[in-house]
Amino acid sequence: MKVDILLGLQWGDEGKGKVVDVLTPRYDVVARFQGGPNAGHTLEFEGQKYVLRSIPSGIFQGDKTNVIGNGVVLDPALFKAEAEALEASGHNLKDRLIISKKAHLILPTHRILDAAYEASKGDAKVGTTGKGIGPTYTDKVSRNGLRVGDLLHGFEQKYAKAKAYHEQILKSLNYTYDLSTLEKDWFEGIEYLKQFRLVDSEHEINGFLKEGKSILCEGAQGTMLDIDFGSYPFVTSSNTICAGACTGLGVAPNKIGEVYGIFKAYCTRVGAGPFPTELFDETGEKICALGHEYGAVTGRKRRCGWIDLVALKYAVMIDGVTKLIMMKSDVLDGFDTIKACVAYRLKNGEETDQFPFDIAEGIEPIYVELPGWKTDMTHMTSEDEFPEEFNAYLSFLEEQLGVPIKIVSVGPDREQTIERYTDEEN
Repeated sequence: MKVDILLGLQWGDEGKGKVVDVLTPRYDVVARFQGGPNAGHTLEFEGQKYVLRSIPSGIFQGDKTNVIGNGVVLDPALFKAEAEALEASGHNLKDRLIISKKAHLILPTHRILDAAYEASKGDAKVGTTGKGIGPTYTDKVSRNGLRVGDLLHGFEQKYAKAKAYHEQILKSLNYTYDLSTLEKDWFEGIEYLKQFRLVDSEHEINGFLKEGKSILCEGAQGTMLDIDFGSYPFVTSSNTICAGACTGLGVAPNKIGEVYGIFKAYCTRVGAGPFPTELFDETGEKICALGHEYGAVTGRKRRCGWIDLVALKYAVMIDGVTKLIMMKSDVLDGFDTIKACVAYRLKNGEETDQFPFDIAEGIEPIYVELPGWKTDMTHMTSEDEFPEEFNAYLSFLEEQLGVPIKIVSVGPDREQTIERYTDEEN
């Protein structure tokens, strides 16, 4: 048995949560392998809207096992609030959610450090969500972190040491802060967290595989925010790519099966950082309005632009994508023409279709234009209903990317998801 992986191919916010929810009935286990509560996965079904931050998006489907893996960083206070909201809406978690002992804890002082570091950068801010993600991963790499399993092994002493270390840094930054409220909520979250089954998740995951169970691994953020391969330094602090599932869950590379890559029919980015196809005109505002492009966790307005196939081909290559999923197709329903960036013109005049080392300055997108479909697709339930122009757009993207588009989303609801089949599959 192999594990399948589902991840974003752009700068995050591609709609991964919805697709995980749709695919979950086909799997026994859903496992989150990286990121923290800065990643909001929005799901809509049966007239309700849910926003998940740390809990895997398979939690709504029956009695599936959900795993928070070792690659995740977890804030107990935010986890408690998220879990209690789900339980209040009728979703039982304690029998279906297990948490890795090796997942690192976001401390209250990590959140304060996040704010202090951003404040010290002036105009060079990265645009973090202030959730303490970066400082937590920094402590993980520098071997100063606290893990979930530490709750069972001398926790109070370890916490006091980490807190003192952080407060020394904050003192050196001359940063004023109030820890009392954050710490109160955090310790309440710690007690709540202890009610869940804390496991050696690498053994659990590989045990599931030996039992013949099917596993879907859920990524957060997007490939272009990967700490190694994204638009550095405007990236997240973890490996968002396919290989992150190996380190974030303890899965061997030869256990990986299908790799689902999710992208929007256009492109968005939140926070600071380069964005070659960003639109600063009425078209960009229209896409933002139609797509309701505001962060699920932060509420921040997303920057919008045409699809970037240079970056997308790069992501497909890095991740080894075997199947593509296109989201928010309906947002482009009313446009006369659709643009797609197929190459960059660099500062020296050279043209390239390969993603370069730095896209911060002097990148001019080279577009091709395709006719829009000018059809409301939100009520469609089959690919047989797709307009000719939309099919042409899909074919163009498949030719450019070299991977079939197997699923198309035409709206936010679980039901507005259409699977495509090749002639051989029909």
